Amino acid sequence: MHGRKDNLPASILASIRSRKKRLDAAHTEARPRRAGTLIASYNVHKCVGTDRRFDPERTSRVIHEIGADVIALQEADTRFGERTGILDLGRLERETGLIPVPVAGMAKAHGWHGNVVLFKKGLVHDVHQVKLPGLEPRGALVAEIELEKGGVLRIIAAHFGLLRHNRAQQARTLVELINNRHEMPTILLGDLNEWRLGDRSSLNTFQSAFGPLPPAVPSFPAGLPLLALDRIIANRKGIISEVEAHDTPLARIASDHLPIKALIDLEPVPG
Repeated sequence: MHGRKDNLPASILASIRSRKKRLDAAHTEARPRRAGTLIASYNVHKCVGTDRRFDPERTSRVIHEIGADVIALQEADTRFGERTGILDLGRLERETGLIPVPVAGMAKAHGWHGNVVLFKKGLVHDVHQVKLPGLEPRGALVAEIELEKGGVLRIIAAHFGLLRHNRAQQARTLVELINNRHEMPTILLGDLNEWRLGDRSSLNTFQSAFGPLPPAVPSFPAGLPLLALDRIIANRKGIISEVEAHDTPLARIASDHLPIKALIDLEPVPG
């Protein structure tokens, strides 16, 4: 039997080295953004930062920093009761142009089980709210968005549970959903809560629908990211650029997760 190559000390060392490179690069002026549609995922931790302060304004500033065209948020509503939204979506729209994908039957909540998809320009053709199996209340929001820059993209925004066997069930639920719908460019993104890599990962279930998973990018905890809990996964090769963490001084304190982001390109790759 082969030994595991993804042991935690090695992962920690790799994460520290990678983060040092990012921080060194951050001392220079911000590079101009490359062309393309920027997609991102961010667990906002109910707007409670690593300093334990509840600060929705700070969370909104991080979202503004990212500058995404499409962004999936997790924990954007209170968890229990009426699940009241905790961000000022009107102000976000005025300042960033981001508007929420509409969800049904949630009068006070921003999204579905805390999942919110915001986008800048385009048309929403279809929205489905999926209740995920497990002991905790978890869900996924599925939206098909016609992008202003061209092409229709299916977004699956999800927040998986803390128990491994529940995550495996939740992954199977989404694979079945994908297999039962017409084929189109699809991106799964969100806090999938899986820190294990290799054969032990509950996310291996996705390989039947998405193929080999992209390299994991540490995003948690925000102050010194070691675990790749947040993911962006595409069902077609070449759709997404390399996934990276949005690692800034503000992002390191605004939530216990760093946002992750990638550029997408729906143009076919020459064969």
